[in-house]
Amino acid sequence: MSRSGTAARAVAALGLGLVAGALYWLMGVPTPAPPWNSLTGLFGILVGEYAVTSVGKALRRRTGRDDPPSPPSRTDAPGPSGEG
Repeated sequence: MSRSGTAARAVAALGLGLVAGALYWLMGVPTPAPPWNSLTGLFGILVGEYAVTSVGKALRRRTGRDDPPSPPSRTDAPGPSGEG
């Protein structure tokens, strides 16, 4: 993913978070969790995603497969009569 795509997603996430916060404030509803608990949970999700990705890459390298398998092309799919 390009940096501009990542930045756009980050800005969108921040904007949606601000909208959600404003809605909570307008309705007078307390936030579901204290901010530090929420940030700690988000950090855990980030670390977990990174760890799983790293382990997956290491296992693929170990087995000699650098890239994940690609989906079959349209020509590999069986035809309407079940023939490929």
